[in-house]
Amino acid sequence: MVKPKLILICQSLGEFVTNDDGTLSYNGGEAHAVDITPETLFDDLKLKLAEMWNLQYDSLSIKYFLPGNRRTLITVANDRDLKRMYEFHSNSITADVFIQGKAGFVREALPLRGTGSGRTSGLKVAETVMPIAAVAASLVSMRPSAVPAAVDHSDDDEHPSRDDDVGDDNDDDYEHPSVTTIHPTGSGAVTPNANANDSVTVDMDATPADTVKKRRRVASSKSGASPPVVATSNVGKKTKSTPRRKNVSKRKSVIVLDEQEGEQGNYNGNSLLGSPNDLPPEKLVALWKKAVTGVDQEFKSVYEFREALQKYAVAHHFTYRLKKNDTNRASGRCVAEGCSWRIYASWDSSSQTFKIKSMNKTHTCGGESWKAAHPAKNWVVSIIKDRLQGSPHHKPKEIAKSILRDFGVELNYTQVWRGIGDARAQLQGSYKEAYNQLPWLCEKMAEANPGSLIKLFTTDDKRFHRLFLSFHASIHGFQMGCRPIIFLEATSLKSKYHEILLSASALDGDDGIFPVAFAIVDTENCDNWHWFLEQLRSAFSTSQAITFVSDSEKDLEKSVLEVFENAHHGYSIYHLSENLKRNSKGPFYGDGKSSLRINLLAAAHAVRVDFFQMHTEQIKRVCSQAYDWLMQIKPEYWTSALFKGEPYNHVTVNVAESYANWIEEVRESPITQKIEALRSKTSELINSRRTDSSVWSARLVPSKEGKLQEQRNKAHGLKVLFSSETLFEVQGDSTHVVDTDKRSCTCKRWKPTGLPCSHAIAVFSCTGRNVYDYCSRYFTVDSFRFAYSESINPVVDIFKPSNDEKADSESSCVLPPQTLRPPSQHKNKKEGETESQEVVKKTRRIVTCAKCKGTGHNKATCKAD
Repeated sequence: MVKPKLILICQSLGEFVTNDDGTLSYNGGEAHAVDITPETLFDDLKLKLAEMWNLQYDSLSIKYFLPGNRRTLITVANDRDLKRMYEFHSNSITADVFIQGKAGFVREALPLRGTGSGRTSGLKVAETVMPIAAVAASLVSMRPSAVPAAVDHSDDDEHPSRDDDVGDDNDDDYEHPSVTTIHPTGSGAVTPNANANDSVTVDMDATPADTVKKRRRVASSKSGASPPVVATSNVGKKTKSTPRRKNVSKRKSVIVLDEQEGEQGNYNGNSLLGSPNDLPPEKLVALWKKAVTGVDQEFKSVYEFREALQKYAVAHHFTYRLKKNDTNRASGRCVAEGCSWRIYASWDSSSQTFKIKSMNKTHTCGGESWKAAHPAKNWVVSIIKDRLQGSPHHKPKEIAKSILRDFGVELNYTQVWRGIGDARAQLQGSYKEAYNQLPWLCEKMAEANPGSLIKLFTTDDKRFHRLFLSFHASIHGFQMGCRPIIFLEATSLKSKYHEILLSASALDGDDGIFPVAFAIVDTENCDNWHWFLEQLRSAFSTSQAITFVSDSEKDLEKSVLEVFENAHHGYSIYHLSENLKRNSKGPFYGDGKSSLRINLLAAAHAVRVDFFQMHTEQIKRVCSQAYDWLMQIKPEYWTSALFKGEPYNHVTVNVAESYANWIEEVRESPITQKIEALRSKTSELINSRRTDSSVWSARLVPSKEGKLQEQRNKAHGLKVLFSSETLFEVQGDSTHVVDTDKRSCTCKRWKPTGLPCSHAIAVFSCTGRNVYDYCSRYFTVDSFRFAYSESINPVVDIFKPSNDEKADSESSCVLPPQTLRPPSQHKNKKEGETESQEVVKKTRRIVTCAKCKGTGHNKATCKAD
């Protein structure tokens, strides 16, 4: 079954207003409608909207609301986000989206790719929709005759062409949609076309989406078929391309590669630039073979001619050199010595085109020029960019193999690696330039989220040092509804500057990870960790004792206790288990190495010292080396039997894994987009859990309600003896004493879990007390809802500041950090030891005798009696 189209009501030129209930309204501006399907590509939609609203392609941002949620805007940044938006609104006819960006659409500034009419990605312009208030105002002021309203598009920005081997500029016309002509018919009727016979009554309370729905119903009822797609009227507008530098003629461009001339065909520069790069490579090459047809072929500019010639050479497998190469003329020849292939083109003033004046299509080199192939940089970048759009994490070797397979062009690793960097810069913006936008971004995030703590620090030479980020919603949620536990983790951002993401995460009542604060630092060291803890201290001033949990190998205990005087510090059970596995070399006896982690977790969860000692003895029987390593770590920092702070040992997963997954999605993006990803994902998590908890009807969160019910079932059949008003003796398989005043039981399970044990529940049943009054307040649904009661507001334009804001921030420009590559994890080999000897040494298995338990031999060679 074919999935239906979704009409996007694209609104721009207005502003968001926060209502009293916290919801956002969009006031003013104009609206256009665009049809999309599940096959629509994000880049195609972005290009169409940039052209439609006269916005710079790189600055354009697309945002929308989730159905039923007018508090938080969601950003569409790639094909996956666009597909999610379609799925969220799959049951609707329309969806409101909001467009922001910097004015000035310039097609020449777009990256080389197959855009234009050649692409068929399920994207159609539907109809122009004006906000209802604007329609009403125009009806009052208009005379009976039709009065067209046109959108005024500025075209002030100019983009100089790049000084590459082959120019990437072109002079294609581009068009801007204008507002559909409005005719007053009766009392407030609007028709989308001057020749239309149908009128639609204006509803002053309707939205642009309602207008489109009503038009669709009217068209459908009259035709009995699917509603027609009405195209907007367009006004053509041509832009000027900036001349290349004067010394361009001195450069010689060696392009790419030939056999014999391809088949003739009607081909021009427009069809080349509009060629669908999402075609299979064999069809794309077949199209490129027709890029150059011969004498009198016309192109709009020298840039278009160069691109056509470049692709023509790739398709025919030959290499050429441009000897004369400027904006007025281009003369090329095959690089093979003595080959007869020639081409000459120049600007023709009579036709105002760049025309081929002479061309010898015959090669006499026998394909020798192919051996000297050196592909142009722009061609390499354009091919790599198309591959990255489909799979952003392609490896250089994979791309090099695919280009050799599809086009016969052999590239080395360095060429592809540099091409990937240029392609990503065109797709996502410059990673280096993004640092200069950080002061502006921090200021805007703080304005959008009052009460947040956002601080940017640079070095004396204005290089990025560290950034702290804690939103008001996170601070409020931690103080109002989360358990007093904070996990400290570090994660690599996996970027070329090797920045580190520090995170502070709490636990909500349902044991969900709650992001409290983030920091991006140039390197992970004690100084940056201490600074991070100081920022946390200033973010939420509280006298409550907080338990901090970290990797034992990071040695953060001193910094934690210096900054938080009444805090407790514990070691992460996940990292403790991983470190034990890494440091245990054997030999192993009994149950073997796999049992070490099981006994470690049992020792950590033990609520009695004797149980703790029993499980550590099991570790000693399996591997004495592992036992010795574990005993060096103080048990009071990781076992429930001895730990004094808030219990946390039930958390045995990697807390930072979710943040690593967030970063992985935008691993190759600039730092500003990574910060936006952290904000967006945190906002989605808060909104999702708020929505989930809205339907909970129990007193406790689901996980704790289930555990409490298990203890209730165990309480049946227990006998309760009264000792005093607060002390009770409970008899079953064993006898325990319950102290309701101290909320403790001799079974030691009430305090660590925060829920009454079965013995305490038996006492409450006999005394008529409410069991929920003795549960930890953090486990209640009310506390959970308090934790997620606030929202994180987005920055309206996350990509680039305006010209005025950019000028103001020039004095506070930020450069990328000068961070060296992290040190290798491998230990230094001994002096005189070769690489092969080192590998053999590391991989050598320690042989243990099953007979005498000795090492270095097996039982077949054992000499023991």
